[in-house]
Amino acid sequence: MYLVKVYVMYKDSILDPQGEAVKGAIHRLGYLAVEEVRIGKYFEMKLSKSDADIEKQVNEICDKLLANVNMESYRYEIVEEK
Repeated sequence: MYLVKVYVMYKDSILDPQGEAVKGAIHRLGYLAVEEVRIGKYFEMKLSKSDADIEKQVNEICDKLLANVNMESYRYEIVEEK
């Protein structure tokens, strides 16, 4: 069994309105040192072991479903579970 942790974020060139809203709220709380907040998505998937290329499968899932590759980038970690 593999645990796959997928992190999806807006690309740096894309405006992040939710991040800006959260940054404004943080500033209203008095934490003015916070210069940037970026909001993203986090997914966990468990995949059974097989002969298939797990990285290829994860990339396909991310490209087709989890991330809008025009606006978002993603990275992932694969952890083998016992």
